[in-house]
Amino acid sequence: MTSTLDALSVALGEALAARGWMLATAESCTGGWIAEAVTATAGSSGWFDRGFVTYSNEAKIEMLGVSPATLAQHGAVSEPTVCEMASGALERSRADVSVAVSGVAGPAGGSAQKPVGMVCLAWARRDLPPRAVTMQFAGDREAVRRQTVEHALRELIGLAR
Repeated sequence: MTSTLDALSVALGEALAARGWMLATAESCTGGWIAEAVTATAGSSGWFDRGFVTYSNEAKIEMLGVSPATLAQHGAVSEPTVCEMASGALERSRADVSVAVSGVAGPAGGSAQKPVGMVCLAWARRDLPPRAVTMQFAGDREAVRRQTVEHALRELIGLAR
């Protein structure tokens, strides 16, 4: 893990611990990298509840309660889908906050509507509706995934403060 991810994880842990909050993650294109980044921080068991790696649409439906209609209408890489993923992670955990990600990390799989590097992220808090954003990250598969993890952690820190 890089020093950037280390620093973000420590800052997130401090913010969550100060509120007595727990985190859950719901990841597709990052394959558990957000969960890995936070669990690399000593003491994370005090603020990290669980992570869901839901790479397939079936996993999103079964594990997080994403609506098949949402997936059919918008696709896996969409703001409506990641909002449902983030909400599902809260409903199926003891967490107070969650993050969800789904994207096209490449090098293949992109389209004109959903190019390589497009990632949808959502954050949810028990007392607020989910908030989603679509980002366009540059670089190869690892770069897209790393930027996604960093962005997810930065926004979680803001949500927890």
